[in-house]
Amino acid sequence: MHSRVVFAEAKLKTAYEKLQSSKSEDQQLHEWLHRAFEDLAQNAFCGIQIPKKQIPKMYIKKYRIDNLWKYNLPNAWRLLYSVARDEVLVISIILEWLPHKEYERRFNY
Repeated sequence: MHSRVVFAEAKLKTAYEKLQSSKSEDQQLHEWLHRAFEDLAQNAFCGIQIPKKQIPKMYIKKYRIDNLWKYNLPNAWRLLYSVARDEVLVISIILEWLPHKEYERRFNY
């Protein structure tokens, strides 16, 4: 199901754009994210759904979401997003991306 990919916050979009003109490993992360955003635009549900009881409370409070999805990026990076509907349009809302260690901390693994 096609979706529109949006950022939950303007500063997240800015951080994504800055990756492109940064050092090479950041440019690599930008490429991975770009590919992930293209995949999400094709299918909002291509990631792995996080069970509701495992969604960190900070996401529920900050973004008022009731679902959370994880998209695995290379080098153990994780992209976290939520899926919403706006009448007939499906929207993938990008919440953040983070390395695996931070991801584990966020989810208390």
